[in-house]
Amino acid sequence: MAQPALAVVGMIRNAQGIRGEVVVEPITDAPDAVFAPGRRLFIGDRGGNVPASETAPALVIEVARPFKAGLIVKFGGVDDRNAAELLRGRYLLAPFEELEPLAEDEVYLHDLIGMQVQLDSGDRVGEVTSYYELPQGLTLDVATPRGSVLVPYRPEVVERTDGDARVIVVKSEVGLFE
Repeated sequence: MAQPALAVVGMIRNAQGIRGEVVVEPITDAPDAVFAPGRRLFIGDRGGNVPASETAPALVIEVARPFKAGLIVKFGGVDDRNAAELLRGRYLLAPFEELEPLAEDEVYLHDLIGMQVQLDSGDRVGEVTSYYELPQGLTLDVATPRGSVLVPYRPEVVERTDGDARVIVVKSEVGLFE
């Protein structure tokens, strides 16, 4: 699988006001650094790829401020509500080389697809086919021989994620795969 050149760092939820601002849901552990004024971001898909049909240049952040559970962001060149509405539901991507390196136990969202899931006992139970960003948090869709299982990607459920081995270890006592 080819590695994308960009990481998913946020999603534009909706337009805010009449001056071209948007509400962004950060998908990063460092929103203050990623959404700092002057930072350039690209529009793309949740796999970290800019669609071939996209011709728009990078969006440059002019202002970002906290808003509820996200941020209100003003991009240069997005000057009215109509332009902001065109960005609704789109993912924001940042070049990997402009981001802080991941810690040993961290992975990018797009890396979760295709990872093997196993119990802390060592039994393999399935493979991650998709993920959902729900109000309760990130949830993995795991294909098993008995069907699909939704796994909350939270410390109470996931013991560890090994990006190098491409394995997610789930706590047996949670009972999701019984």
